[in-house]
Amino acid sequence: MKSSRILLISALLLVLPLAGKLPAQTKLSSRQLYSQFQNPDTRYRPFVRWWWNGDRVKAEELVRELHIMKDAGIGGVEINPISFPSGADTLDTKPLKWLSDEWIDMLKVVFDEAERIGMYCDLIIGSGWPFGAEDLPRNERAEVLLTYAREVPSGERFEMSLFNIFKEIDPGVTIVNPRRTPELVSICLAPDPMNGLEDAIDLSGKIEDGVLTVDIPEGKWQIYAMVKFESFASVINGAPGAAGSILNHMDAAAVRRYLDHMVDTIEARIGPLSGYVRAFFVDSMELEGNNWTSDFAEVFKARRGYDVLPWLPFTMFEVGRLGDVKSFEYGSKKSKKFQEEVDRVRFDFELTKAELLQDRFHKTFIDWSKGKGVKTRAQAYGRGFFPLESSLGLDFPEGESWTTNWLRHRIGEEMGDEDYRRGRGYTMINKYVSSAAHLVGNRVVSAEEMTNTYKVFTTSLEFLKVGSDMSAISGVTHSVWHGFNYSPLEAKFPGWVQYGTFHNERNTWWPYVKNLNDYRARIASQLQNADMYTDIAILPANYDMWTTMGVQTEPFPVKLNVPYTSLIWEAIHKTGGGADYVSEIILRDATVKNGKLCYGPKEYGTLFLVEITGTTPETLAKIEEFVRQGGRVFCVGKYPEKSLGFKDYESRDRSITEAVNRLKAYPDNFILLENPEDGKYLEWYEDVMVKYSLPHSISISDPDRYLLQDRYVTDDKSDFFLVMNAHLTEARETDITFPKNITSGKHAWIYDPARGTRTALKLDPSGKAHFRFGPAETYLIFFNKDGRSVRPVSPSKGLIPDRLFNRTSPVPVLAEGLEGPWDLTLHHPQLDSTWTARLDTLQDFKDMKDSSFVNFMGTVVYKGTFSVDGKNLPKFIDLGKVADICELKINGKDAGTEWFGERIYDISPYVKAGNNTIEVKVTTLMGNYMQTLKDNAASQRFVLRRNQPYVSAGLIGPVKLYR
Repeated sequence: MKSSRILLISALLLVLPLAGKLPAQTKLSSRQLYSQFQNPDTRYRPFVRWWWNGDRVKAEELVRELHIMKDAGIGGVEINPISFPSGADTLDTKPLKWLSDEWIDMLKVVFDEAERIGMYCDLIIGSGWPFGAEDLPRNERAEVLLTYAREVPSGERFEMSLFNIFKEIDPGVTIVNPRRTPELVSICLAPDPMNGLEDAIDLSGKIEDGVLTVDIPEGKWQIYAMVKFESFASVINGAPGAAGSILNHMDAAAVRRYLDHMVDTIEARIGPLSGYVRAFFVDSMELEGNNWTSDFAEVFKARRGYDVLPWLPFTMFEVGRLGDVKSFEYGSKKSKKFQEEVDRVRFDFELTKAELLQDRFHKTFIDWSKGKGVKTRAQAYGRGFFPLESSLGLDFPEGESWTTNWLRHRIGEEMGDEDYRRGRGYTMINKYVSSAAHLVGNRVVSAEEMTNTYKVFTTSLEFLKVGSDMSAISGVTHSVWHGFNYSPLEAKFPGWVQYGTFHNERNTWWPYVKNLNDYRARIASQLQNADMYTDIAILPANYDMWTTMGVQTEPFPVKLNVPYTSLIWEAIHKTGGGADYVSEIILRDATVKNGKLCYGPKEYGTLFLVEITGTTPETLAKIEEFVRQGGRVFCVGKYPEKSLGFKDYESRDRSITEAVNRLKAYPDNFILLENPEDGKYLEWYEDVMVKYSLPHSISISDPDRYLLQDRYVTDDKSDFFLVMNAHLTEARETDITFPKNITSGKHAWIYDPARGTRTALKLDPSGKAHFRFGPAETYLIFFNKDGRSVRPVSPSKGLIPDRLFNRTSPVPVLAEGLEGPWDLTLHHPQLDSTWTARLDTLQDFKDMKDSSFVNFMGTVVYKGTFSVDGKNLPKFIDLGKVADICELKINGKDAGTEWFGERIYDISPYVKAGNNTIEVKVTTLMGNYMQTLKDNAASQRFVLRRNQPYVSAGLIGPVKLYR
C-alpha cells in the first residue's frame, strides 16, 4: 500500500503545474525506479539552452516555442539572452534591454506558461560569457597583468615609447573593449641569461614624457615591462544591456552588487524568483586571462609570505586569446636554480588566484543563491579555477560535451590512446566535475550537450546519442542541449541561428527528436537515483602543470604536462572498474579508516599518482597513513620528489624526500609503475590490474576502447551497469562475468533505454553471459530484487529479443527484388515540392550526379517488392546503411522506426510466402541543402566558410533478409 501511494503521488506530480523549486528527491525502490524508467518525471528530461537572440523576443512567440519544446520531450529551459546572430534579418523587431521592464515582463510570460504546462526554468546570470554589463563602474571591471619582453641592441642607446609597449602587449581577447586603459606597473633591464632577481635593473627612473631612454650595456639584454590593463575585455555575445566590460570575479563586493542588482531589479517587478526559477546558471568562466585585482599583491604576501611583484615579469609567458600561452620560451633564459625558483613562484601565483576566485566568486555566488532560495548550476571552470573543488558546493555542477572541437575529432569513429581528445564526446573537465559531485554525494551532474559550433546542420540524432552516452560514462547524469534558438516563424530559413545543434522545428529530424529526449530521460531517471561506484582514486599532476606551465584553459587546454591522465580513468572503466579524480586539498581533508581514504560518502582503497613531481608534506602525510593501514598507492612514471611553492622550499623538499623514502619501505603498497612504451594505456592497465589484483566490479573478457561501463548502486542496494558501445558502425562482443556479491539473491535484467522496456537476463552458474553490443547501443544491466514476470534470455541470442539478433552466424534468406528497382517519392519541405524517381540500385545521394539528389533535404519513401519461399520465411530484415532516420512498412503494416545503430527489424509478424511489399521512409539531414544557400548568413557561417563536406543521404543498403 505504501508503494502504491508513492506511485500515485508520483503520477499526480506529472500533471500538476511545476513551481521554480524542485520537489524533494525521495528514495525509490527498484519497482519505483523501473516505473520512472518507463515514464520519467519532468526533472529527468533534458533541458535546453534557449538563446533569446538579441533579446528581440515577443510574448506569443515565446509561448509558442515553449510548447514546441514541451511536445518534443524537453523538461526545462535555460533562459539565455545573447547577442543577435551576425547577418540575420532582424525583421524590424525591437531589442529589449536586459533588466528593462519590458524584458522582465517577457520573463514573467515564460515563467507563467512554463509552470502551467509543467516545465522548469533556469536563468543565466547576466548574458553571454563571462558576465558583465555596459554600466559597470570602472573599479568593478576585470583586470589583467601582462609581461612584455624583447631583446634590445647591445651597447647602444635604446628609446621606446610606452605607447608602443602598450600597443604591442595589447591583450588578445575575443571582444576588444574600447574602454581598456593600460598602466605600467614596472619596467626593468635583465641580462640573458639570468641567474636571479638581483640581475634585474630597475628602469622606472628612465621614463620621461612617456618615453623610455636607456643606454644598454654590452652583452645580451632583454627589456621587461609589466603592464596592467583595466577593463581589458568585453562580454562575449552579450545581449543589449549586458554586454560591455567583464565583471571582476575576484572582487566579492562587486560580485555581490552585480547579483543583487540583477535579481533585485527582476523581483521588484514580478516578485521572488524562488517561485519561478529552479537554478541560477553561470556559464563557463572563460575570463580571457583575468589574473589581477587591486589587493592581489597584499593577499599574496599574507598567504604566501613574500612579495610577488618583483617576480612577476619572469613568471609570466607570452599569451593570446583567453590567456592561452603563445610561447613558453619568452624573455631571458634562466639558470637552473633561478628557473626552479621562478616556477615555484608561478605555482604560488596560480594558487592564490584560484583561492581568490573560489573565495570571492564561487562562495559568494553559492551563498547568495541560497539566500534567494534558488539552486545553483554552474560550469565552475575556465582558466585559473580549481578544476575539482570549484564544483563541490554547487547543486548542479556542470561540464560540457562537444559534437566536435577545433581538431574535428571523429566521435564514434576513433578512440585511440595517441590523443586523449580523439573520438571523445566528453571533454577533459567532465571527470573533474562528476568526481566533485561523487565526493559530496551529489547525484545530479549536468552537461552542456552537445556543444556545436561546426556541424550545426549535419549533426544527427544518432550522433547526439553517442556523444551524450559518452558524457554519461564520464559521470554526467542530466543533459542540457546546446541549444534552441529563439526564431520567429517569419524569419528567413533556417531562422535566427546563433549557435548549437539545430534544435528547431525546421530541422528534418525534429518530428523524431522526442525519441532522443525520452531516451536521455530514461537513463537520467536511473543515474540520478543512484551513486556511481568508484573505489579507485586518481591524483592528476595539475599542481605540477601550474608550476611549469601555468593554468590552462579548460575544457580545451592548449597543452598538458601529462596528456594521458584521462586515459587512465578510461582504462579503469573499460576493464570493469570505477575511478574518481581527487586533489591535494581533497587528500588533505580526507580521513583514513581501515585502509580506505574517506571523503564524504566515498571510500578509496587504491590511489594512483600520475607523474606527480611536486606535492605537499600534508598530502604525503595522509598517503603515509593510508599506506600504513594497508591502502595501495601506484606512482605512475615517477615518485614524488619535491615540494610546491617558493617559501622555505628547500626544507620542505627534504620533508618530501624523507616521506617518500619512508613509503618505499612498503614495497607492496607503494609501487612504481613504468609508463607503457607503446602508449597503449588500455592494454597497460589491464596487465597492471591482473598483476596487482586491482579492484574491478565485473570481469570483461575482451576489453575494448569503444566498450565503456559505469557501475551504480541504488538506495535499496541494487546494482546496475551502464554499458555502451561508442562505435557508430561496428558491433562489439564480449563475455561479462558478474560476481556473487552483486548477483546473489537478485534478479538480472537488461533495460533498453531506447524503448523503455526490460528483459530478464540469463547468466551461467559462474555469473557469466556473452553480450553483443551493436553499433551506438547502450543498455543498463540491472541486479535487483524486483520480481520477474518474463522468461530470462541469453544475450548471445539477442540482447533484446525484439531488437537484435546474433549476427555472428546469420542465416541469409534469398529473395527476389531487394536489389531493385525502387520507386522513390521525395518531399523537400523547404522547397515545398514533391517528385518521383526510380533507382535500379540503391545509391548514396551525395555520390549521385543529379543535383536534386545531392542537395536534397527532407523525406524519401522507397517502395519495392520482394518474393520469398514459404519454406524459408525470414524473421529479420537488415536495411544496411541508412542516412538518416527510417520507418519501415511490410505489406502496409508498420514495423517501427529506427534512428540509431543497426537498422534491423523483426518482420516475422508481417512477411508472407510469395510476393511482399516493402516501404522505407527515410528522413535525411539538412546540411546538403544548406550548401546551395550561397547568400544565406547561417549557411555561410556554419557550412560554406567551413568547407563542410557533403554527408550521406538516403537508403544505401544493402538490404538483406535473415532467419
